[in-house]
Amino acid sequence: MSETATTSGKTPVDFWFDPLCPWAWMSSRWVLEVEKVRDIEVRWHIMSLAVLNEPKLDELPEEYREMLATTAWQPVRVVTAAWQKHGDDVLGPLYTALGTRIHNQEEGPTREATAAALEEAGLPADLMAYWDQEDFEYDAELRASHKEGIDKVGQDVGTPVIAVPGHDGEQIAFFGPVVTPAPKGEEAAKLWDGTLLVASVPGFYEIKRTRTAGPDFSNL
Repeated sequence: MSETATTSGKTPVDFWFDPLCPWAWMSSRWVLEVEKVRDIEVRWHIMSLAVLNEPKLDELPEEYREMLATTAWQPVRVVTAAWQKHGDDVLGPLYTALGTRIHNQEEGPTREATAAALEEAGLPADLMAYWDQEDFEYDAELRASHKEGIDKVGQDVGTPVIAVPGHDGEQIAFFGPVVTPAPKGEEAAKLWDGTLLVASVPGFYEIKRTRTAGPDFSNL
């Protein structure tokens, strides 16, 4: 993933997501807005909140631990299986179909929402067989994709992870941005330009302020 241009000649933007995360969903809609006004091409990759939190399960509230043990695995298994069996190009359409149902339409990460997303993305219904597959056939591939993304930014972050080529050809990677509502048009471009500028400064690690609102899906 070190190339500085896609086959279309555009700058590649590698985006790691877990379909469960509302903040990753907001960022994904933002970066698609950026794709309309900047010469970039988004490439989708999978990461997992369940995998990310495995080392610190004992530190988490019981309710969150229960979610990570069950719900956090189910949609991402199906998405990973779709990727492995049908290729990289299915990830974007499937994420859009699934995220719209989970987040915008407030259906949640249910079996029904996932099955409907598969149908909308033109993928076979038999991928739902992976929903409850505890000995997951593509576990190694899921973990490798997760590791590729998280290794770029470190363990003390969440989803999404975004990586772009820097001026020297090496990737600049960062978590987030966490933003609500997702800006559109030139506002989306301004945030993109500023994020890249800050992230490209050698030695830069963090900029943050207290979040006062939950994700606003009303304009997506």
